[in-house]
Amino acid sequence: MTAPSVPAPAGTAPPPDRPSPETGSSGGGPGTRPRKRLTPYWLLLPAGLWLAVFFVAPFFYQASTSVQSGSLEEGFRVTWAFSNYSDALATYGPHFLRSFLYASIATLLCLLIGYPLAYTIAFRAGRWRSLLLVMVIAPFFTSFLIRTLAWKTILSDGGPVVGVLESLHVLDATALLGLTGDDRLLATPLAVVCGLTYNFLPFMILPLYSSLERIDLSLHEAARDLYAEPATVFRKVTFPLSLPGVVAGTLLTFIPASGDYINAQLLGSPNTQMVGNAIQKQFLNVLDYPAAAAMSFILMAIILVVVTLYMRRAGTEELV
Repeated sequence: MTAPSVPAPAGTAPPPDRPSPETGSSGGGPGTRPRKRLTPYWLLLPAGLWLAVFFVAPFFYQASTSVQSGSLEEGFRVTWAFSNYSDALATYGPHFLRSFLYASIATLLCLLIGYPLAYTIAFRAGRWRSLLLVMVIAPFFTSFLIRTLAWKTILSDGGPVVGVLESLHVLDATALLGLTGDDRLLATPLAVVCGLTYNFLPFMILPLYSSLERIDLSLHEAARDLYAEPATVFRKVTFPLSLPGVVAGTLLTFIPASGDYINAQLLGSPNTQMVGNAIQKQFLNVLDYPAAAAMSFILMAIILVVVTLYMRRAGTEELV
């Protein structure tokens, strides 16, 4: 038996028509739902083409170049010469170690300098917040090369920085550590690390600020209501909640610093050359394209392994 229909009360509007399964909406035609499903793919098409043309295609081209043999006069052919990789590691192993050492030190210094600054901008800057953020990104208004050349002038022999460090006997201590030598800063590992730290510091501060700025201040108040000391509030509340910014900042600093060559070229010496300098030399001077491509892939593989292990250790995949 079917239940008797109850008439609608007087003055009420009839219920709207339900969308039919074929059309997907009350007013659309049969092709409305397929078009809506395809819309995200059409929006992703330009980015996909961009990646295919400027990333995927060069990637496979360099991969094929890394296993070639020959010369520029005779031409290079794919001979599956995997010895290019072993030769690159045997010849330029110190360059790889030096690159990751300098990048690690610069990343640590950027974190130690950038975290207090980002914390101050996020929680203590007040009306000066916008001005401080502009000052952080101000180095981007000039080119990377000009900023590095400025540091070459700042650290020049006989300059004010060297004079102050000499009077404080700081250069003597850094010379014992192997960071400087002969009472000078230029052409030393310390100069290269200083250049890396300065040039990549904004990449550390901005993610840290973005992560700190999103923290709810009521959590700090709740911790203080529970009689937590300021150090405890930072250790238990602020720093754990800012870990996504720490992870993003360290990655954005370490990865480009590992492959950098301008700082080592302008501020260092032949004894402080990084793997980026070796790759540049092979590509532009020696014209040994397979060796240069092999070194590039080794650098990329090592960075990929380090980043994967670091992300697992950090325990977060949220970058901002």
